[in-house]
Amino acid sequence: MKVVVITGSTRGIGFGLADSFLRLGCAVVVNGRSDKAVTQAVQQLVQRHPVEQILGHAGDITNFAQAQALWDATVSRFGRVDIWVNNAGLGNVLMPFWQQPPDILRDILHVNVLGTMYACQVAINGMIAQGGGHIYMMEGSGSNGRIQPGLTPYNTSKRAVRYLTKSLVKETAGTPVKISAISPGIVITDLLLGGLGGEDEAQARRIFNILGDRVETVTPWLARKMLENERAGVLIDWLSTRKILWRFMTARFTRRNLIGEA
Repeated sequence: MKVVVITGSTRGIGFGLADSFLRLGCAVVVNGRSDKAVTQAVQQLVQRHPVEQILGHAGDITNFAQAQALWDATVSRFGRVDIWVNNAGLGNVLMPFWQQPPDILRDILHVNVLGTMYACQVAINGMIAQGGGHIYMMEGSGSNGRIQPGLTPYNTSKRAVRYLTKSLVKETAGTPVKISAISPGIVITDLLLGGLGGEDEAQARRIFNILGDRVETVTPWLARKMLENERAGVLIDWLSTRKILWRFMTARFTRRNLIGEA
């Protein structure tokens, strides 16, 4: 039985991944910043899956000691960590960079970049000690360097995560640790919807309805692909270029109304 740790997994894509990995027979550790959120997520999961396969552990990955405690709690319960998914992340409301609140800039960098770095340090050291394991980074808008006006803070953080991923793939070569990435595309979550607003909201909703997918559509596919993958440096990409082109080509014939129009 594979043991999977998913940071930021009390809701959204993280929760969907937790549910999907459990369906595939894995043991899963649910993580979030608050005890309340973690408890609620675990309560939902134990209604569908064996309780002995689930562990909830609250902790903030922007605190190195708490990131380490997440690893330690997992090993104490299940003996090892086979897959660690760096899913925790924050976004920003769609608006010009110079109008973004300074606190948002700080928080996005702390969680999306620094928190991911801390989690990687903890997981890499732990996996070297145990003799192996696979770490997956969560890509997002901006990872490929594409400019998206209004999302500069979030996209900058995700561009940094891609660099971190590529660098760690090289640095861990020759160790038993593998580093890869997953790209879920445009998934309808609170993080995504929380970014709506401003002058471009109508256009954003149009794009989301064409290219977006629901959590329950994307996460089972991602979880299965992660379990199947044995190579480092892989990008597991749900919304491929071919799929994007097909969605736009068929948009006028196939109406997809996931979030409504502004």
